[in-house]
Amino acid sequence: MIFDINYCVWYLSQVMELHAGDIINSGTPQGVGMGFKPEKFLKGGEVVKTGIDGIGSITNHFKNYKA
Repeated sequence: MIFDINYCVWYLSQVMELHAGDIINSGTPQGVGMGFKPEKFLKGGEVVKTGIDGIGSITNHFKNYKA
């Protein structure tokens, strides 16, 4: 991972209240997208679905936004 889990929990707790049972979806390990030439990142129109058996799933639809 680019950031270790302790840092992720600390950082998120600065901007939101974390509760017992919250799940932090950390994504991919270090360098996966940046390790490709050319680099590969999520683009508008792509969908990522993650889940845990017996609990449920979440689907994220990515959109392009102008800066």
